Amino acid sequence: MSNQRLIETSKFLSYVLRHEPQAIGIALDSEGWVEITTLIAGAARHGRELNEHLIREVVVDNDKKRFSLSPDGTRIRAAQGHSTSQVTLQHIQKVPPERLYHGTAVRFLESIRKKGLIPGSRHHVHLSDNTDTAINVGKRYGQPVVLVIRALDMNQQGHRFFQADNGVWLVEHVPADFISEP
Repeated sequence: MSNQRLIETSKFLSYVLRHEPQAIGIALDSEGWVEITTLIAGAARHGRELNEHLIREVVVDNDKKRFSLSPDGTRIRAAQGHSTSQVTLQHIQKVPPERLYHGTAVRFLESIRKKGLIPGSRHHVHLSDNTDTAINVGKRYGQPVVLVIRALDMNQQGHRFFQADNGVWLVEHVPADFISEP
């Protein structure tokens, strides 16, 4: 399978499983799951050729582990990052490590200093447990900067943290008081 086809399919799956399932006429359940056969049929009705082998290859080969297959292998979902109101994933609440990281672009720093980190159109703010991932995320938006989040302090003050299937840490909001810049 060509690398370009895997990348294009991953982007397509991210779009429909995180943001716009109705674009191909499918509905996700409240946990974000959809039958693989339903996904393939919906994509085909809208001119996109998918098959089970290709979908499984994208799930297994995706370095960011964006997707999960159900234990029986018949359903797929995005691990996190949903903006659609159809999905209210119930992640398990966890105590975070002392520090987590958030990658962003330098151009957003002034707003972050005032408002903290907000989820925007997503359900949660995404944090990582390592700076390499944060840098790569920040690069998507411009000149990257990695913010250090005092996650354990936040948790001890009542902020609830969750961890997605792919290891990404999730929180509803990060107040500016808990953010340090390098």
